[in-house]
Amino acid sequence: MQRLGMGAVSCRQGQHTRVSAPQKGGNIQGPWARGWKSLFCGMGAIRSGVEQLRGLQRHQCLHQEPLQPAPLQLEKPLSEWPVPQFISLFLPEFPMRPVRGQQTLQRQINHPFVHSLGDSWQGKRHLFIMCSYCSMDLYSLWSAVGGFPEASIRLFAAELVLVLCYLHDLGIIHRDVKMENILLDERGHLKLTDFGLSRRLSQGARAYTICGTLQYMAPEVLSGGPYNHTADWWSLGVLLFCLATGKFPVAAERDHVAMLASVTHCKSEMPASATQEFSLLLHELLCQNPLYRLRHLHHFQGHPFFRGVAFDPELLKKQPVDLVMETQNTSPLESMPFKDFDCDLESLVHTISADSLL
Repeated sequence: MQRLGMGAVSCRQGQHTRVSAPQKGGNIQGPWARGWKSLFCGMGAIRSGVEQLRGLQRHQCLHQEPLQPAPLQLEKPLSEWPVPQFISLFLPEFPMRPVRGQQTLQRQINHPFVHSLGDSWQGKRHLFIMCSYCSMDLYSLWSAVGGFPEASIRLFAAELVLVLCYLHDLGIIHRDVKMENILLDERGHLKLTDFGLSRRLSQGARAYTICGTLQYMAPEVLSGGPYNHTADWWSLGVLLFCLATGKFPVAAERDHVAMLASVTHCKSEMPASATQEFSLLLHELLCQNPLYRLRHLHHFQGHPFFRGVAFDPELLKKQPVDLVMETQNTSPLESMPFKDFDCDLESLVHTISADSLL
């Protein structure tokens, strides 16, 4: 039986013939048709599972026989690495290998004060990221301790200055510098993380996206731009103000419009206990005009607040942060090793442990 129609497929003795839609002048012929045919033939013989399923459905629709469900085909599980990229996309047990040149920014950064990423893979319900372990973040420490002594603030500030200058030299603007995105290692030194809002911004270019965390966002970001890398230095000023006082310089608002009004019209008071050098640093970081904001490494190296500080990562890492060390020794986190993990992961670990004893 042969059925022909506009753009239809004829089936005869198991063979398929594609019939083009007719025009008023007759069938479509000519060299351009052959060109299209050669183009589609040259695209390769690999077809996705969806295309095969559609082809099977078209074939069944042209027969008068009642439709029968396609038999289930059990695929042999793949257990060898590497597998083709188009297969690994649908296999949760295999890591997602980024294409060369398309890695996330954090994978391309190598700095002592940036949290290094290892591997990543996806499960049925979760995305897993393997990275170096840090037992505490700066926000948790700030919530537990409150105001920090200026000696600790000076060390944290020097390390953040180094990592931000490093990023800006690479053209990277972080756009979400805040306490929650700063992890602390076993000696109390920081690791900047979460580059989800970061982007490369070439010299002289400007950004316009309103993004970040409201209480840390610079006025030029809250207003919708234009802004550049100097927005990160405003965020650093907010962070240092919080570390010194235990509170934000401006209270949180419901949206960026209200936040912009508060930041523009509210003049934050410098900490009463702050030294003159520290107050000067905060004033120069929390400057409304980004053109007059501190932004270069030599600005900080010559600043009176950092007098005697060596802006060298290796030398800074040799100084233990006593505040962090004391907090870690008295922290109850070590007695709750699975506090921050999902329940199903905790049960899986217990199951594996029990099976290993049998």
